[in-house]
Amino acid sequence: MTFNNAASNTAAPARLNAGTPLLINGVTKRYGQRTILSDVHLHIPAGQFVAVVGRSGCGKSTLLRLLAGLEQASHGELLAGRAPLHQARDDIRLMFQEARLLPWKRVLDNVGLGLRGEWRTDAHQALDAVGLSSRAADWPAALSGGQKQRVALARALIHRPGLLLLDEPLGALDALTRIDMQGLIESLWLQQGFTVLLVTHDVSEAVALADRVILIEDGRVGLDVAIDLPRPRRRGSARQAELEAQVLERILTPAGDTPYRSQAHA
Repeated sequence: MTFNNAASNTAAPARLNAGTPLLINGVTKRYGQRTILSDVHLHIPAGQFVAVVGRSGCGKSTLLRLLAGLEQASHGELLAGRAPLHQARDDIRLMFQEARLLPWKRVLDNVGLGLRGEWRTDAHQALDAVGLSSRAADWPAALSGGQKQRVALARALIHRPGLLLLDEPLGALDALTRIDMQGLIESLWLQQGFTVLLVTHDVSEAVALADRVILIEDGRVGLDVAIDLPRPRRRGSARQAELEAQVLERILTPAGDTPYRSQAHA
C-alpha cells in the first residue's frame, strides 16, 4: 500500500481507484409511527464527492447511518453497483464528528486498530498522508482537535475504502483548522478516487468540497445541485457565493411536501 502525502501536494495526481458507486432506490426509514426518510432515490456515481445538507432532524444523518450499516431501512434498497450494499461493508469507512481515538493507545496503534499482520508500514504511510508522520508515538491526549481528526482520517484511509462516509467530522474545529482539513480531505479524495458522502450543516463547506449538494427536506430529496466549480476551488468566488445562496435560500424557504427526484444523475 502506498499513500501520497496530500499535506504537501497542491496538484492532484492520477486517481488510484474508481470508488464505490451507490444506488439508493426508494428508501424509507421509520421509527415506530414516525417517518424519518420517505422514498429517497439517489444515484451516486463511482468517485463522486456528494455533500448532504439540511435542517436538524431532516434525516441526513439517518441516511448516512443506513449506508454505514448502523441502521436498517424500513423499505427500499441500497446497492453498491449492482450488489446489495451489505456485501460491500469492508469497502466502507465512517468518520464521525469526534475522532473516537482510544486514549490508552498511541497514535500509530489507533491508526492500525483492528488490523492483523504487517500493518505498521501501512499505518506510517497513512499518517504521512495526513501530515502526522512525526506524531506516531504520541498519545492522543497530546494532540489538538484537528490533529485527532487527521488521525481518524488516517485510520479510515488505511483500509483503502471505496466509500468514505463523513458525519460532520469538522464541526467541532476552529475556522482555520476546518479550512485546512477541508483541503486535506479534498486532496486525498482527488488522489485516491474513493466515493464520498459528507453530511454537514455548513453550506459553504458543502459547496467548497462537493461535486454535488443534496438537500434533505422532511426526509425527502428537496434539491440536487451540481457544483460546476473548477478545482482547486477558489474561496470567495462569485459563482461559489451564488451556489451557496441558492442552497441556503432553499433551506430557509422549503418548497413544501412535493419530493424532488433528480434526473441529471439518474
